[in-house]
Amino acid sequence: MSNYKRTLITSALPYANGPVHIGHLAGVYVPADIYARYLRLKGEEVVFVGGSDEHGVPITLKARNEGITPQDVVDKYHAIIKDSFSRLGISFDIYSRTSSPVHYETASDFFRKLYDTGKFVEKTSEQYYDEENKQFLADRYIVGTCPKCGFDRAYGDQCESCGTSLSPTELINPRSMLSGNTPVLKETKHWYLPLDQYESWLKEWILEGHTEWKPNVYGQCKSWIDSGLMPRAVTRDLDWGVPVPIDNAEGKVLYVWFDAPIGYISATRELTPEWEKYWKDPETRMLHFIGKDNIVFHCIIFPAMLRAEGTYILPENVPANEFLNLEGDKISTSRNWAVWLHEYLDEFPGKEDVLKYVLTANAPETKDNDFTWKDFQARNNNELVAILGNFVNRAMVLTEKYFKGVVPDRINPTENDLETLASIGRIKTEIEKSLDSFRFREALKNAMDMARLGNKYLADEEPWKVIKTDPDRVKTILNVCLQVTANLTIALEPFLPFSMDKLRHFLNMERLDWQDLGSTEIMVSGTRLNHSHLLFEKIEDAVIEKQIAKLLQTKKDNEKALAVAQPAKANISYDQFDAMDVRAGTVLEAERVPKTKKLLKLKIDTGIDQRTVVSGIAEYYTPEEMIGKQVCILVNLEPKPLKGIESQGMILCAQDADGGLVLVSPVVKVKNGSEVK
Repeated sequence: MSNYKRTLITSALPYANGPVHIGHLAGVYVPADIYARYLRLKGEEVVFVGGSDEHGVPITLKARNEGITPQDVVDKYHAIIKDSFSRLGISFDIYSRTSSPVHYETASDFFRKLYDTGKFVEKTSEQYYDEENKQFLADRYIVGTCPKCGFDRAYGDQCESCGTSLSPTELINPRSMLSGNTPVLKETKHWYLPLDQYESWLKEWILEGHTEWKPNVYGQCKSWIDSGLMPRAVTRDLDWGVPVPIDNAEGKVLYVWFDAPIGYISATRELTPEWEKYWKDPETRMLHFIGKDNIVFHCIIFPAMLRAEGTYILPENVPANEFLNLEGDKISTSRNWAVWLHEYLDEFPGKEDVLKYVLTANAPETKDNDFTWKDFQARNNNELVAILGNFVNRAMVLTEKYFKGVVPDRINPTENDLETLASIGRIKTEIEKSLDSFRFREALKNAMDMARLGNKYLADEEPWKVIKTDPDRVKTILNVCLQVTANLTIALEPFLPFSMDKLRHFLNMERLDWQDLGSTEIMVSGTRLNHSHLLFEKIEDAVIEKQIAKLLQTKKDNEKALAVAQPAKANISYDQFDAMDVRAGTVLEAERVPKTKKLLKLKIDTGIDQRTVVSGIAEYYTPEEMIGKQVCILVNLEPKPLKGIESQGMILCAQDADGGLVLVSPVVKVKNGSEVK
């Protein structure tokens, strides 16, 4: 760090077409926040910027589906996202947005400089065009049949059913989402960043100059560069985004991948008039915190943009994480398979730090990891409550009990006392090594080792026994425990800021700096402690079961939405259909068939008689619900014995996509015996 005066931390801009979820947090925002807080504790100059990515096709699709404008969409979700980050305690110096006037100006100026200095190449290509709406279609505005699995609602870039990446021309029977018509191919002109011209420089800069980058980051960059880089379009045909700031570019905007990272620059401009020192001074260290799906953009494409512009610094490191899955399945916004941050904050008030702890302890730093609600509960109960909370509670309660809440003197410390206090400094060194290497999971474990140290010390010294024979010895024991507790407020500050605020209040102490970590004289003898309570609370099974049930319902809803209707059966003649006699009838009596789960015995007035029908609907309708219902019944079906009861017909049901049965009934009440034709 000695080579740098300051650090600029950027975090990937979330799309403002929906809220943020735990995958975003684990991959980007929690580690970025930990590192920013760590640097601030060390007294270093740091700026931590973020913001909402408010352009691109997902925004326009959301607007179209909801019948509102793209600005309505981004205003709604930017507010939700910004508020959620604030409530979780993500300590941005600024959280901006790419629809701001400052961003439009910054992005336009950036494009214009590259255009004026001849850094782009101009190319004409064929793209799908909707003739009725007179509009070129982005990939997500084209749907058709997937050539891989036959799903008939696949997008032009991906099939949501089988997950295959596609191009629009691969779709079978493509159609425009705007008009429903078959699109045509039409020529259009765009500007491209010639990445191939930066290939040799990128090899030298990354593959030779940044071998210290995380293996997952370095490996993905190497794979891209070794495969050969191609020019990439920086503009597209769309009516939502930053307009291309040159003549003869009507109806074209900056491509979102080009536009979004410039959002880091515009956010810094919005934050401070001295923004250039964070972007153009070689003594600034720039770090990008991102997920693995953004590695190429932040390690290859954005640096090539900055290199082409010529006056900006380049990222020193890009500590990208892998993906976090949820209960064994990939997190998906479109399938609602996620734990949404704003919902978590509403449903788990006061447990902001619990989520940050679990996501850090289980961070997908080197490989994809899985979030489960059972693991969430176990880490809270077995680690935060049983290790950290337990030690703090015992230190506070015993001091209150034996010394009326006043910090006692340390008298004639033993070898174990001195060794315990010395261990704090050694733990500090390990935490620093881990944080400086962006190993946040390891750093958290190191910090929790301080609480483990305290628990072991208490177990070894047993002050609750010693108090009977040597009260002065207990003074020393609890003094040592309180020094460990005070050091915890510093060591865990980057990870559990709300909880450490509470703990400092218990101890009646001010916030300290990182340099104070390791001190054995933080708690001064005679200091009166404040009243304490439990730092963390157990999470009961019922709370977790409710969350699991919510996800199971989501899974059912998804399966239902993606279900494809079965092909039609073989044709029958009209005479065969006419031979079926279907009538409207009313259920007079209903009861469960003993020793069965699925069968109801119904007595039905068919208008021509009253008859008994046995139907397999007991899992979906109670006997009480059925009485008085009007149903459609096939009255000329040959009688059939079921569980010793002769069933004289069949009521009609529709089988839903999830396998459930729904009665087929007249929309309005008709006379019993009315024929269904």
